[in-house]
Amino acid sequence: MKKLLLFVSVAVLMACANGNTNSTAADVTEKSDSVIVYEHDYLVKVGDMAPDFTLKYTDGSEFTLSQQRGKVVMLQFTASWCGICRNEMPHIESEIWQKHKDNPNFVLAGVDREETKEVVESYTSKIGTTYPMLLDDKADVFASYALRESGITRNVLIDKDGRIVMLTRKFVEPEFKQLVATIDSLLAE
Repeated sequence: MKKLLLFVSVAVLMACANGNTNSTAADVTEKSDSVIVYEHDYLVKVGDMAPDFTLKYTDGSEFTLSQQRGKVVMLQFTASWCGICRNEMPHIESEIWQKHKDNPNFVLAGVDREETKEVVESYTSKIGTTYPMLLDDKADVFASYALRESGITRNVLIDKDGRIVMLTRKFVEPEFKQLVATIDSLLAE
């Protein structure tokens, strides 16, 4: 028990040293001596600058996150084999994408993990989603946000300055409603 308390105390102190003054034992775990992992196996936390990346959309055009500064950006990490993702995607389509797709200050990008363009186009067509999908063919972008071996169904909301303002995991309705409200609020600013 003493070792566990010491471990939790060290993890919280390490998080605070890295600027996360709101960390608690409940949302910080340590996976190695040098990597602090936050709740739900995230490697990033609210307030961090979102890790930059460039990926291709299914249509072949490129997306670079840092080029989206000045816009609210939502990244939805997903894959065809993820049942929770497939359940959440229609909600993202109807409650977020259809509402804000014509707003020049909003970007929504699905980030598909390790699948081909053909697979992505097939399952999004079956689900009925129309928001743009990026191809993270080696899951390297995913691994810059969360532990590579951790589960998907993740949403990362980024403000106009490039800072993370919300992280979700799985599809939990109250949390999803908070995500929708946060997007609305950020776009009203």
